[in-house]
This record gives sequence, structure tokens and C-alpha cells, in this order.
Amino acid sequence: MIGEGDRILLGVSGGKDSLSLLQILLHLGTYAPVRFDLAVATIDPQSPGYDPTPLQPYYQSLGLVWHYEQQPLLEQAQLHLHGDSFCAYCARMKRGILYRLCREHGYNVLALGQHLDDLAESLLMSLFHNGQLRTMKAHYRNREGDIRIIRPLVYCRERQTADFARSAGLPVIPESCPACFDQPVRRAEMKALLAREESKYPKLFSSILQALKPLMIEGELPEPGWPANRWLGV
Repeated sequence: MIGEGDRILLGVSGGKDSLSLLQILLHLGTYAPVRFDLAVATIDPQSPGYDPTPLQPYYQSLGLVWHYEQQPLLEQAQLHLHGDSFCAYCARMKRGILYRLCREHGYNVLALGQHLDDLAESLLMSLFHNGQLRTMKAHYRNREGDIRIIRPLVYCRERQTADFARSAGLPVIPESCPACFDQPVRRAEMKALLAREESKYPKLFSSILQALKPLMIEGELPEPGWPANRWLGV
């Protein structure tokens, strides 16, 4: 997922997943056979109760550049949503802002902190509501082809990132986007469904992972001319 000379922008909300991935990438940079640069970015949707600014000293202590942008996504969603969920609208808008930041500051890779639970929920939402077998990809290029998107945590469970964040004493912001929890979102329904089924079938996510692999890697190829040994999988 990471090649020599990559300039990576990691989307951080202040939640357990993104802060865990930040620590993983920082540690990886200490011994990886390839050199890469890392910076972080937060998109503040200006939802009630969400304030990521206390983390600025933390990012500074790690020697990281922090890109911080505010946009009233909750207010905009209430005006422009037509049958979609707030989370889906917010994700699209945040992604567009992150792409812009990548282009403005010369980052060629955007790293995101979604994990296996997120991919499983996305699969069920796509199957139940769109009639398609789709989920988030682990590694791909955007439509314009100028930015690679990576999700290094796709084999990790949410409980693993929670345990790591707790044991490492990471400065997690609780409920990093409270507005999402206040909205009637389909993802919350899928999360509850999976939790019920896993309580009955402990190997549920192992089976789901096997089903997801073709969907998450479909079309994921290195850019032309890149030798395979130049890639570092994480």
C-alpha cells in the first residue's frame, strides 16, 4: 500500500480508529524499507459537541503537520439530503475536501481508518438497500487517477482498535461525530444486526472477510511501471 517517496495524508477525526492508524503508520516509518512522509487532516463538520482542536498539541508533539478545515456539513445536509443518510452525505463531502487538501499540498496518498466492521456494514447496506454486492476498497485510485486511497485496517476488527487505543492511552475524543449518532442512520442498524448474529455465530466475521476479499481488492493494481517489490503492504 505504501511506496518509496509517498506523501501520505491521514484523515483523523480524533476517534479510536484514526488515532490507532496514526500510531501504526508512525511506528511503521521507523523501520520500513521505504521512506514516506506523513501528515494529518481533520474535517470539522461543525456538529454540536464535536471539538477536535484539543488534539492540536498532540499532533505537534508528534512532529506532524495538521490540516484543519471547518465546514457546516450538518447544516448543509439538512438542506440537501433527499433520502440519503447524514453519514453518507458527510462522508462524500469530507472526501472531496480531503482530495482538495491532497492536491493543494502535494500528497499522493490518502489514508483512511475504516476497519473490517465498517466494510461488513457497508456490504450489508449495499446488499439490502441498493441490490449490489459492494463495499469499501482497501487500495485504489480516485476517479481522476491522481490520488491513491488506502485503508490499512481492513483486516482489523473495531474491538481491536478500541483495545489498542485504550492500552496505548491515546487521546481519543469520545463520539467523535455526535451528529451521526443523533441521525436515523442505516449503518447503526447494520452494526446492531451484525452484533446480534456474531453473538450466535462467533466465526461470523471470518466468513464475511472471505466473502469481502474479492470486493475489496477488485481492480487494485499498482500504477503502470511500478515493480511489485516497491510496494509495502501494511
